Amino acid sequence: MRIALLPRLLLAAVLAAAFAPSAGAEDSHPAFTPDTAAQTARALARYQQIAADGGWPALPANAAGLKPGAKGPAVAKLKERLAITGDLDESESTGDDFDEATRQALLRFQERHGLSLTGTIGRLTFAALTVPVETRINQLNMTLARLQYDRFPFAQRYVVVNIPGAAAEAVENGTVVRRFTAVVGRKDRQSPVVAAQIKSVKMLPDWTVPETLIREDIMPKMRQDPGFLAASHMRVLSWKGVELDPATIDWSGASPITYMIRQDPGPDNSLGFLKLDMPNVHAVYMHDTPHRELFRNDVRFNSSGCTRIAGVQDLAAWLMQGTEWTGQAIQAQIDSGEPKTVPLPKPVPVAWVYFTAWGTPDGLAQFRDDVYGLDTPEGVAQSRIYGPPKTAPDAGTPAATGPKPPAAGPQAPVAAEPKPAAEPRSAAAAPKRPVTLAETQ
Repeated sequence: MRIALLPRLLLAAVLAAAFAPSAGAEDSHPAFTPDTAAQTARALARYQQIAADGGWPALPANAAGLKPGAKGPAVAKLKERLAITGDLDESESTGDDFDEATRQALLRFQERHGLSLTGTIGRLTFAALTVPVETRINQLNMTLARLQYDRFPFAQRYVVVNIPGAAAEAVENGTVVRRFTAVVGRKDRQSPVVAAQIKSVKMLPDWTVPETLIREDIMPKMRQDPGFLAASHMRVLSWKGVELDPATIDWSGASPITYMIRQDPGPDNSLGFLKLDMPNVHAVYMHDTPHRELFRNDVRFNSSGCTRIAGVQDLAAWLMQGTEWTGQAIQAQIDSGEPKTVPLPKPVPVAWVYFTAWGTPDGLAQFRDDVYGLDTPEGVAQSRIYGPPKTAPDAGTPAATGPKPPAAGPQAPVAAEPKPAAEPRSAAAAPKRPVTLAETQ
């Protein structure tokens, strides 16, 4: 089926290229390697020594907003703070001038904390500078606890998504060959920790709406506007794929859902122009998005559990390296309007991890905010990597992408249903709330 694409397609491609690089990500060391535990243990010992030596000084409130050229006691405190964590050389830490050495040190600090590289102290940088050393020690300890039983199958090529960092890495021969800005799950619809394999690339994918979103979002909208589905390029289908008239559906919510709702491929599809299939028990995946403006933000926790990737076409081309599917070929296929699924020549391992802190080979440490509040013993128990599941539903089946058909009879066994693709939830997630389609995926 050929999809008629709007002129917006060209703009979407330009935006994807513009926002593809992850701001401030220049280090070639992956967040997750076989050496992460040992490097994190070394970083922990260093921060424990910092704590034993008295920690770092509290910055005065007027340190917020400091920029190159500033002078005074607040700058002197900033330089002392940066020297303690190794961002500023001791020989440059005296005086009260915000000089070039101080700016470079602040850039290093911002890079280590996943912040935009501004070289000035904005709100988020000030907040990171004032986190107590005891909190940093706890974060490093929690990462070590998560890694204690790690058995992820590292390979020559693999992909890592670090959820607290809202970033993805393509790793080859132990080096990050490309980082990607990502959008991950909101606090009330958390992205799960996952170990799986990327098996195929879908260009111009459709999207089957999960049952929860049918009830919480589509039903109320259909009661208000019977034309909502048509305007959203969505169709009601029977389990055999026969299209049904929306006017024949009970949108009150009182009846069982015995149908599917599918959004057609195109510029407005919630998955954008491309999806990376990685079958897993949570039925989550990585994909494009029509809402690329969210990649501009420092804080990118806006999805309902799946991971949106800026420049996902570049990631797909890397996954299919060695085949005819170059970045240009992928774009040409999208421009053709013809949906296509391409299996990878060899599945690529992928890990979605929850690391708020980890050590790096240079002896320093990276830190991110504990956005889901999982840096506790209870949180660690639900955010460990245990390796790929033994079995997982195929991402193209109703069990993985939408509501399940009813059992054949009253005595039919009922299998455990995986979490819907748009809203995987952990035990720590907050209560549900209605969401709009623009917020899903």
